[in-house]
Amino acid sequence: MDAIQTTLRGDDTPAMLIDGTWAAARTGEVIEVGNPARGTVLATIPRGQGADIDRAVAAAKAAFAGWKTIAPRDRGRIMGLIADDLVAETETVARCLAAESGNAIRTQSRPEIGIAAEVFRYFGGLGGELKGETIPINTNMFSYSVREPLGVVGAIIPWNAPLALAALKIAPALVSGNTMVLKAAEDAPLAVLMLAEICARHLPPGVLNVVTGYGAEAGAALTAHPDVAKLTFTGSTETGKAIMHAAADRIVPVSLELGGKSPNIVCPDADEGWVVDGAIAAARFHRQSQSCTTGSRLFIHTSIFDSFLTKLEAKVAGLKIGDPLDEASDIGALVSKRQFERVCGYIEDGLATEGVTLRFGGRPPAEGDLAGGYFAQPTVFAADSNDWRLAREEIFGPVLVAIPWEDEADVLRMANNSHYGLAAFVWTHDLGRAFRMVNALEAGFVQVNQGYGQFPGQSYGGIKQSGMGREHSLEGMLESFTTRKAITFNAATPDPGA
Repeated sequence: MDAIQTTLRGDDTPAMLIDGTWAAARTGEVIEVGNPARGTVLATIPRGQGADIDRAVAAAKAAFAGWKTIAPRDRGRIMGLIADDLVAETETVARCLAAESGNAIRTQSRPEIGIAAEVFRYFGGLGGELKGETIPINTNMFSYSVREPLGVVGAIIPWNAPLALAALKIAPALVSGNTMVLKAAEDAPLAVLMLAEICARHLPPGVLNVVTGYGAEAGAALTAHPDVAKLTFTGSTETGKAIMHAAADRIVPVSLELGGKSPNIVCPDADEGWVVDGAIAAARFHRQSQSCTTGSRLFIHTSIFDSFLTKLEAKVAGLKIGDPLDEASDIGALVSKRQFERVCGYIEDGLATEGVTLRFGGRPPAEGDLAGGYFAQPTVFAADSNDWRLAREEIFGPVLVAIPWEDEADVLRMANNSHYGLAAFVWTHDLGRAFRMVNALEAGFVQVNQGYGQFPGQSYGGIKQSGMGREHSLEGMLESFTTRKAITFNAATPDPGA
């Protein structure tokens, strides 16, 4: 605990970044942050509440007047400096991130530092692209538009990829000229506070404020604050609905990146090892499937159903589950006891459901080195239906449902039969089939023959109850964090007698 707090601010006092300084909660209360691999307490953070949010928003509001006047390219250059410092401190931040999130350092936490740095660099390079348009009305009028920042942005992020998601909020908002109050997830806030310390080296006080606390206290206070001009949230659909209600009460723009139950469609010509590897990547097993884009509904053509699952089981058996700080670990731990119990509940539901077959995996280890932490093994259930609980609800754990299909129209119907619409994956050598499927799938992010995450420059977001708005791209930055002002000059000589 002391080592982590020392990294954050030079002593062992819990701290939030408010107006360029480190501050405890006004009440002095703290929240314990757990180590999910050991089931122990890792550190404490401030339990921020309404008064702390008021301080942070006031600081951001005061800083906005000066920050928005800084040249956009100069704001962008600052993002590049932040990226450089983050990369230089990769190992320190990655070890903290692995310890608090449970994500394995080699396969997840260290690469996440690189992703976050790339996000800062990408948006830093877009400072000169905050452009408006000219509108041809007639020869006597000069009409144009400009992009202007919105003001104070209230951002809330989850715990599954906290550093990358913090970067995706901070970089585009600040490059656009806004200031920000970001609430970190209480389950995994420490690496985000390290990022805040790096940002504070290069930003004027108040431009970025990072607070910690529970969603019902700090998060609710932030979403309801009258001086917050924009809300951006990544997390569960239910919380997203509550934030959308809060935004509606004040008519504040909101962007939401919410849950998913993504179809992962394997066609009859794709019973190959590279497809199995891709399906594992899409299933996000290396992150314990704690990802909104997880391809958790595995639709496999009947002609290869058993063969493909046999290959999948063999590949998964070679993945090592273990201590997130162990370089040999491929898969780490679920983030918390609460999440562990939730995932275990779904596994028990699958084991008890008639007509459902456990293909591999199942209950978590009950003895041995893994029994003391929140470790779950990759699990696949097979069923003929897309209509039961495990096939419809977002589990946010390494539990997949394998469903056979024969007819292309039928699998597309099942894939789209969901209130979610975030991501989808298609595996085939048939280019015509691939085009038909991607055109028919109801999702905001579709990949063919790959199971990766998003790359900077790709607009990313969902439809239906998976959210609204886009991130990760130039157009996402402009749509989410600026407003367009239309201006017209009449160049004609005024008529003095008019």
